[in-house]
Amino acid sequence: MIFSLPLAAGLALLPFISAQATDVDIKTIEAYFQAARIVPDYFKDFSPDATLTLNYGGIGTLKTGQKVTKEQVNSAPTVTVTPEGTDKLGGLYTLAMIDLDIVGADVSAGVTRHWLVNGVKVDGTTVNNATATAITPYAGPWPAAGSGPHRYVVVLYEQPTEFTAPEGFTGTLPVGVYDFKDYAEKAKLGNLVAANFIEVEEGTATVSLVSTSTVNTATITASTTKAGTSTTSSGAGASPTAASNNQNGAISLAFSPIAAVVLAGLTFITL
Repeated sequence: MIFSLPLAAGLALLPFISAQATDVDIKTIEAYFQAARIVPDYFKDFSPDATLTLNYGGIGTLKTGQKVTKEQVNSAPTVTVTPEGTDKLGGLYTLAMIDLDIVGADVSAGVTRHWLVNGVKVDGTTVNNATATAITPYAGPWPAAGSGPHRYVVVLYEQPTEFTAPEGFTGTLPVGVYDFKDYAEKAKLGNLVAANFIEVEEGTATVSLVSTSTVNTATITASTTKAGTSTTSSGAGASPTAASNNQNGAISLAFSPIAAVVLAGLTFITL
């Protein structure tokens, strides 16, 4: 069997096809942020350009909002950012992890800084902080016992070319409380490109917890299908309890519009 030239060209496109997030992925992660009341209680709006996944060595890639123990996420994760469509991520970014406490908590006095790195790059889809400036090196979640499930949010912001760190953030700082939105404003950070969150709880809650809504991924997929867009999900925003065939951000070849074009051009010659 000999593959014709169109097939060779199609195979060359496979890495490109597998490195895209879909509209369903974006809408799903937006839905989870709303369900956990991260939006609009803290961030007034959230329209990401990419999905962000967290991979912790011992447990792998986490689902959005997945509940884990502090021991499981004690070491810094590998962060992967997958842009929607054919977009590419260039330039420098600011990466941060903040503790938004439990749903309904008063965070007007500030949020706990667990990670703050300026000048990170995105190599392909992997966030690379090898040459970045770590203001606060990664410090794993450590919620107080009985305080309920804390929401730990990891965000990636565009960083301006002429970046200047705000006063008080030019040297290494330990974990501490700060006004993150004020920091972002003073640092003149750009768009919130991508974000994700996990939940960590220590012991059994001794406080009253606010109920939250659930996310029906099937509804999101159906509504997006009716709008005429691709329904293939990379899994970055998938339900913590739902099975995902594309956990690491790969798009299913069978359903990708680009894949359909590629497959249409394949020719098999049998001798």
